Amino acid sequence: MANVINNTDLDKVAQTVANGKKDKQSLRKPVKLQAEWNLDPITGYQFRTELSYEKGKEIIEIDSPSFLGGNGNRLGPMAYCVAGITSCFIATFASVAASQGVKLTKLIVNTECMINFAKTFDIANEPITEGINFEIKAESENADKQKLQELVKMAEERCPAMYSMSHVIKVNAQIN
Repeated sequence: MANVINNTDLDKVAQTVANGKKDKQSLRKPVKLQAEWNLDPITGYQFRTELSYEKGKEIIEIDSPSFLGGNGNRLGPMAYCVAGITSCFIATFASVAASQGVKLTKLIVNTECMINFAKTFDIANEPITEGINFEIKAESENADKQKLQELVKMAEERCPAMYSMSHVIKVNAQIN
């Protein structure tokens, strides 16, 4: 039987770590997609992509809110960004907790992020966001609040999405 804590398979994680220690390149995982901007306003979305994952594929359609020129028929791009960073952070927290033997009995996160579109509209050169706030409700059968707070700090240091948001990422965009 698998060693699973907090819905994290620790045997699989241990195997990934062991493989990574033998060959660091095995820890590099590509994320690729092909997307299309929909030019037909009747369809109800502006952007569409199909993403593959280990056991299948998922189609994602995105539509900007009306104040950005969309119709608001789907989640907007920034909603996906905030959901992505939230899910990555809370997954990292649950995984770090599991690796420390902390069994969670409850884990809920409320996220808030104010987006400032002044730069988008070339009105002011202000930060697009000043940060993101996570309010975490975590309960454990074997860890107190202080230990849970230590795990939050560890998750902040290890979360790939948090790192990506807080460090400069080289972008190369060009017309083919």
